[in-house]
Amino acid sequence: MNKMNLGDIFRRFSVPLMFVLICAVCAPISGLSPSYLANEIVTRMGRNAFLILSLLIPIMAGMGLNFSMTLGAMAGEIGLILVSDWQIVGIPGMVLAMIISIPISALLGLFCGKVLNMAKGREMITSYIISFFINGIYQLVVLYLMGPVIPIKHSNIKLPRGYGIRNTVSLLSMRQKLDNLIPLTIAGVKIPVATFIVVFLLCLVIIWFRKTKLGQDMRAVGQDMEVSKDAGINVEGTRIISMVISTVFAGVGMIIYLQNMGNIATYSSHSQIGMFCIAALLVGGASVDKASIGNVFLGIILFHTMFIVAPKAGTVITGDSMIGEYFRVFVSYAVITVALIMYETNKRKNKSRAGEELARAQEEENEGAA
Repeated sequence: MNKMNLGDIFRRFSVPLMFVLICAVCAPISGLSPSYLANEIVTRMGRNAFLILSLLIPIMAGMGLNFSMTLGAMAGEIGLILVSDWQIVGIPGMVLAMIISIPISALLGLFCGKVLNMAKGREMITSYIISFFINGIYQLVVLYLMGPVIPIKHSNIKLPRGYGIRNTVSLLSMRQKLDNLIPLTIAGVKIPVATFIVVFLLCLVIIWFRKTKLGQDMRAVGQDMEVSKDAGINVEGTRIISMVISTVFAGVGMIIYLQNMGNIATYSSHSQIGMFCIAALLVGGASVDKASIGNVFLGIILFHTMFIVAPKAGTVITGDSMIGEYFRVFVSYAVITVALIMYETNKRKNKSRAGEELARAQEEENEGAA
């Protein structure tokens, strides 16, 4: 085992440690009670975990952070809008919305996977731009096609002009129906048991999937595409499948997220979801090429604790609540920047170290031959 000094440990866990420090400083200043904090963190864990877990499959396949998870989020929103118009309520409404979102998500994931295969080595920036492109198509569908082309009956969903969807669609008929399906309160903390069961099942599916032939192929492709191709693995097909799975999971995760919120911000709900999910995953100690289920849950706890306490702490310190809002938006982008810089720095350092070790081995071999 390579010896790790204190500097190496700090570099490896710099982002989680930074957030532990921020939370430790801001939590007492905010004045929020421990029970309130615990309630908020448990709620946000149920709300966000499924979405963040959807990021793990592309990382395993070597495609980095999937910024195009917003494609699945948009598919989930379309499913919920249609179900709301059909007035199918509660858990049946959620299930139908998921069934509608799955084929849309799969088609979008297929398109995204094919595009990313043409941009090998630049997957993250390409997926980010694809999310903007598909967002434009989503806006066209929701703003102009829903009504004239896609039948929308109820005026409480349609804009007053007779077509297009309102800025906000109410989901009161299914608000927290999954969260409250199995009610449980421990020490004043409300536990969304049914939601956690769904998340736990997804964790089991991911663990099982890693052991399957396809999962092993994805890991091989993630480590070295050329070697995988020589071993007879369909590299491009495997990468496409990873994007399809991730996008489908993101669609289902968005429906779980929005049933907790109780409404859809039709034109903006999905816009920041990818950024915040990726930031939370990186806060948990994940990197561009390595992420685990543990990183997901640690990231949710640290990132969302900061999200809860920072605005309140900012208000207490400065007297201006907007300072805290600016701070948490700034930090979410800063985390991604720092994590990517650290990843690239460590990658170059490891490459340099490997080169030095190879040169040393060759020197020793030459000396032995002499």
